[in-house]
Amino acid sequence: MALLGAQLVITMVMISVIQKLGPHYSLARWLLCSTGLVRYLYPTDSELRELANIPKEKTKNRKNAKGQTNGTAKVDTFHIPRSLDIKLDSIKITNLDVIHLRYYAEYQWLIDFSVYASIIYWITEIYQVWFPLKNEINLSMVWCILVVLFAIKLLFTLTVQYFKGEESIGERSTCIVMGFIYLLISMMVLIVDESTLEIGLEDAYDSFNKSASSFLEKQGLSSSGPASKIVLKFFIAVWCGILGALFTFPGLRIAKTHWVLLKYFQDNRFKQLLLNLTFALPFVLIVLWIKPVSRFYLTERIFSGRTEPLMSEESFESLRLFLVVLTVVLKLVLMPWYLQAYLDMAYHRLENQKKEAGRITNIELQKQVAAVFYYLCVVTLQYAAPIVLCYFFTLIYKTLGEYNWIGEFHKQNVVTNYTKLNDTLKATVQADESKSILDSAADFHLTLDSLKSVFTKTVYRGLFGFATWWCLFLYFATTSFGLVYETYFSTL
Repeated sequence: MALLGAQLVITMVMISVIQKLGPHYSLARWLLCSTGLVRYLYPTDSELRELANIPKEKTKNRKNAKGQTNGTAKVDTFHIPRSLDIKLDSIKITNLDVIHLRYYAEYQWLIDFSVYASIIYWITEIYQVWFPLKNEINLSMVWCILVVLFAIKLLFTLTVQYFKGEESIGERSTCIVMGFIYLLISMMVLIVDESTLEIGLEDAYDSFNKSASSFLEKQGLSSSGPASKIVLKFFIAVWCGILGALFTFPGLRIAKTHWVLLKYFQDNRFKQLLLNLTFALPFVLIVLWIKPVSRFYLTERIFSGRTEPLMSEESFESLRLFLVVLTVVLKLVLMPWYLQAYLDMAYHRLENQKKEAGRITNIELQKQVAAVFYYLCVVTLQYAAPIVLCYFFTLIYKTLGEYNWIGEFHKQNVVTNYTKLNDTLKATVQADESKSILDSAADFHLTLDSLKSVFTKTVYRGLFGFATWWCLFLYFATTSFGLVYETYFSTL
C-alpha cells in the first residue's frame, strides 16, 4: 500500500519550482513593487537650508604633517522651524528600494511559501476528487502547518522588538495588558456551553480521552485518561492569551490605516462600502460559530412557506469555510491600499508638524520621514501574518475535520475497520521471523493506524475549529479596538 503516492511527486515538483522560479517570480515582491505604491523622499540638507534661509557653513579640513585629512567627516546638523513649508517629493517603489529593508527576506518567504503551500493544498484537493488518498498521509497538511508555525514565529519576533529598548515602555505594557485581557476572555469562552458557542472542544476532549484510554489499555497500561480537562483548557487559554498579545499591534496598525483610507475615500461610496465590508466580515464569521444566531436559523428552523430548512448541516459547514477564504482573498486584494495609507504617514507627520511651534534639527526631520519607508516590511508582515494564520488554520480544519467544499462531508473509500487491518498486519509480521522492508512498512502502518484511532476527526474539528474561530475573533477584536481609538484620538 502506498504511503505517500502521488503526493510525494507533487511535493518534489513544488520544491523544484521554488528553487528554479522562486528567485525570479515572487508575489511578495510584486505586491510591493508592481502595484503602484509610492514612497516619500526626505528633503536634503541643501533644500532645508534654502527653505530656512540658512547659509551654508564653510568646512575646514585639518591636515597632518603629511598633508592628509585627519578624522572623520562631521555630520552637518542645524535647526529649522517646525512650521517650515516643506514639500515632499514622491517616487514609485522599486525592487532596489525594498531589497535592503528590514524583515524583507522574512516577508518575502512568508508570502511566497504561503503561495506554494496553497498551490500544493489545492492540487491535492483536486487529486482527491478522482483518487482518494485512502490510507496515505496528506502531505499538504505538513506544508500548511509549516506556514502556521512560521507566521506565529514572525509575529513573536515582531512583538519581542517592543520589549527591547528603553523607549518601548508603552508598547511593552500594552502587549502585556492585552495578553492578560485575552487570557481572561479565552477562559470565559472556554466555559461557554457548546449549545451556544460550538467550538467543539468538549466533543474533542471526550473523543481523545476515550480513544487514548483504549490505546493505553491495549498497551497493558491502565489509565482513566491522559490529562485533566481543566489542565488542557488552562494551557489552551494560555495559548490564546499569547496569541492575543501577538495580534495586538498588527490589529492597531490595520485599524489606523483603515481609518486613513476611510478619510481618503469619503467621497467614494463604493470604496467605503468595500472597506467596511472587509472590515466587518471577520465579525460575520465569528457569529457563524454562535449556534442560536446562525446554525439554528439556517439549518434547523423551518420558515413559513418552506418544507425544509434553508441549508443542510453540511452546506452550513461549507459556507463557513468559503467565507473565510473569501475574506482572506478580499483582504489580500486590498493590501496595496492599506500599505499606501501607511506610506502616506510621512506626509501626514510633516503636515501635523507644521502646526507646532519651536524648532527641530534637520537630522530628526529626515529620520521622521525616512523611518516610514524603513519599516514598510514590518507593517506588511503585521498586515499579512494574521490573515495567513486564519487562512491556513481554515484549510487544516477543513481537511483534518473531513469536511468538503461542496456541502457534503468528505467520504473516502478507505478501510474503516482498523482492528481488522491491525490483526492482518500483525499476522503478517508474526509469520516471518526475519525482518524485511515489508515488515517495517507493516509496523509503520500499525503505528499510523494507532495514532489515527487516537487523533480522530472529532479531535481535529475541536482543536482547529477553535483555533480558526479564535484567530478570527482576535483579528476583529484588535482592529475594532484600534478603530475606536482612532475615532476618538486620531490627529488626522
